[in-house]
Amino acid sequence: MSGETDLIKLYSPRILALATDIPRLGRLEAPDATCKKRSPLCGSTVTVDLTVQNGCVTDYAQDVKACALGQAAAAVVGGAIVGRSQKDVVAARDALKEMLTSDGAAPAAPFDELEILRPAGSFRNRHNSILLTLEAAVEALQMAQTMRSA
Repeated sequence: MSGETDLIKLYSPRILALATDIPRLGRLEAPDATCKKRSPLCGSTVTVDLTVQNGCVTDYAQDVKACALGQAAAAVVGGAIVGRSQKDVVAARDALKEMLTSDGAAPAAPFDELEILRPAGSFRNRHNSILLTLEAAVEALQMAQTMRSA
């Protein structure tokens, strides 16, 4: 019963609020790169479209089909990613992963609201869904950079 109670506590009112108000939902008409990621464990999927100029994200859209935790992460990322460099997004992804797996520091601003997902660290089966959006964004940024270099 304790595990079930902990899981219920995990879905806080703030996480549920984020999950119901995800910014930048949809798709871009002409993205520089697109990446779709799927969590094999739970089936959550995220598709990220972005445009990049001078090494920074200039536009972003996402199609999110995930649990409330994945949706909450997507909400934070969607609200913070425009104007960020690939280095910023990679740092946010790495910090989120470290926070979940090793109780590390939360990602730096403007991704610091991901701290709300810290209690999910105890639920390893939720990590993939939480990381999907940042994983997809990092891969899309790498694709955009590769295409510009070609």
